[in-house]
Amino acid sequence: MYHLIVFLPLIGFLIAGLFGRSIGAKASEYVTSGLLVVAALLSWVAFFTVAFGSGETFTVPVLHFISSGSLQVDWALRIDTLTVVMLVVVNSVSALVHIYSIGYMHHDPHRPRFFAYLSLFTFAMLMLVTSDNLVQMFFGWEGVGLASYLLIGFWYKKPSASAAAMKAFIVNRVGDFGFILGIFGVFVLFGSVNFDTIFASAANYVPVEGGEGTAGEPVLTFLGYTLTMGGALTVTCLLLFLGAMGKSAQVPLHTWLPDAMEGPTPVSALIHAATMVTAGVFMVARLSPIFELSHTALTVVTAVGAFTAFFAATVGLVQNDIKRVIAYSTCSQLGYMFVALGTGFYSAAIFHLFTHAFFKALLFLGAGSVIHAVSDEQDMRKMGGLRKLIPQTYWMMIIGTIALTGVGIPGTIIGTAGFFSKDAIIEGIFVGENAVAAVAFVLLVVAAAMTSFYSWRLIFMTFHGKPRASADVMHHVHESPLVMLVPLFILAAGALFAGIVFHDFFIGHEYDHFWKTALFTLPENHVLHDFHEVPLWVKFSPLFAMLFGLALAWKFYIRSPEVPKELAAQHRGLYAFLLNKWYFDEVYDFLFVRPAKRLGHFLWKKGDGMVIDGLGPDGISARVVDVTNRMVKLQSGYLYHYAFAMLIGVAALVTWMMLGGSF
Repeated sequence: MYHLIVFLPLIGFLIAGLFGRSIGAKASEYVTSGLLVVAALLSWVAFFTVAFGSGETFTVPVLHFISSGSLQVDWALRIDTLTVVMLVVVNSVSALVHIYSIGYMHHDPHRPRFFAYLSLFTFAMLMLVTSDNLVQMFFGWEGVGLASYLLIGFWYKKPSASAAAMKAFIVNRVGDFGFILGIFGVFVLFGSVNFDTIFASAANYVPVEGGEGTAGEPVLTFLGYTLTMGGALTVTCLLLFLGAMGKSAQVPLHTWLPDAMEGPTPVSALIHAATMVTAGVFMVARLSPIFELSHTALTVVTAVGAFTAFFAATVGLVQNDIKRVIAYSTCSQLGYMFVALGTGFYSAAIFHLFTHAFFKALLFLGAGSVIHAVSDEQDMRKMGGLRKLIPQTYWMMIIGTIALTGVGIPGTIIGTAGFFSKDAIIEGIFVGENAVAAVAFVLLVVAAAMTSFYSWRLIFMTFHGKPRASADVMHHVHESPLVMLVPLFILAAGALFAGIVFHDFFIGHEYDHFWKTALFTLPENHVLHDFHEVPLWVKFSPLFAMLFGLALAWKFYIRSPEVPKELAAQHRGLYAFLLNKWYFDEVYDFLFVRPAKRLGHFLWKKGDGMVIDGLGPDGISARVVDVTNRMVKLQSGYLYHYAFAMLIGVAALVTWMMLGGSF
């Protein structure tokens, strides 16, 4: 069964990729989508079998991979609760995106290639989440990066799409460099890249009081510094986290995510809502036995996550592209997940990953349905008044919004999926014990208020008020076909009920039976117990933040729609600062892009042109060519020219002999 779950998407990729032109677009769509549906159903079977069964972690061998000295790597599928949760998320969302794309992409002439890329991405992600060792995880990690590059740049003739694909690929390489250095560090420290060996060795290491095991023999040299086991663990964890920052779009490696919206909307839903961007969260959770040993690393994870959640929420306040608003929301929610990881609340991070997959994929696909209805327009300022024209899409977007903003009543089982998972993270950071926990708590609550504001702003600007689109566009507005709406209905059910159904298993009294040994926490980590006992005002703070954001959005975009323009005019500097995303792109352009271009231009003109072409091998060869071209002119083919040359030669010889004889 597990072989089928992983390799069915690969089979779909090969069929659509190699034979798409032969079998046609329809067959490619049905084959790839059908195989993903089968894989998704099998994933749910595996989920209930493993997570709710009594079995422990086991591996399913595939083949022997690498044998080099002490490095032994097998390709095997590691099956535990964390794996099957990710299988459900990846395959379920991917199957729904495949089905949705049949309707959304029906006018595109290159559908076989598109569906092949979707299946390739899914296979790479499955290879990542089922990895039994760090090398296999890295191959899946890079495969996901390649597939995302192909999908973001699917419309490669569009310059902005090609640029966005390159940006995503290059920015992720920065994080991936840290990730591979972290893998090297793990191998040096534990002598293996196999998870079982690493976790068994890590369990024997106990941090000393006052640091991460600062006492002990040196075990690693990094950047000229000799590190003991504790310091080496911290450096290794930070390098691994650098890889997670790239894949999961954490500041400062976040700049690729909004630009990736240049790809087709189904790509946004698959890659940037539920799968690729959660790879970093999954990796840190999988390596919890290592991260749990480094208090410093967890503090950095918390700080980066909290700042990212706040930063992305501020930028989302002023975005006008409907997909970019949701993209910055994704970036912010990923920050919540990393805060949970940094607190040692790994199960809450995965719970939010699980629920987020439903409502964020719903929002992205709902946005695609809106774009489909208004003739590919994405600017919310040119929408409005769509509520009665596309009512089913409207209600699906409402469900996604209330799930994202966490509508629910604290202390009860009444609430959407986001209510259960996001509120648990906020309560968990309140009882967190690292140095930045208090600041992170404030940032997350403020981010929750801003999340509510920009989410309802999207709803009000898109569906309410007077129509702002042209009469021709409004005349052609239509509801999406059933093939696009059915995935929305299924995702809406998850957005509403996933939190209620699975709350007790992920972070409640069924925790031990559900997770078994998939996640690791030290005995002194009490966050799972303490977050249930936070003060009442802490439990209600996300609710008050959500209501404040909703009320403010209603005031600005329903009751007094002229107010936002007035505020933007009064605070032009702040508005421009947020609209330009804190000028991260401009700073990177100044610090990295322009110097790289200047260096490249210098090496081209001076290095290649002047030195190599002018003086080097090319220069010498050019001089030889010049001489031979002149010599060739002597070979005219006329007999009297040769006779004349012979006479000159004889005269020169006689002259030399006469002069030579006189001496």
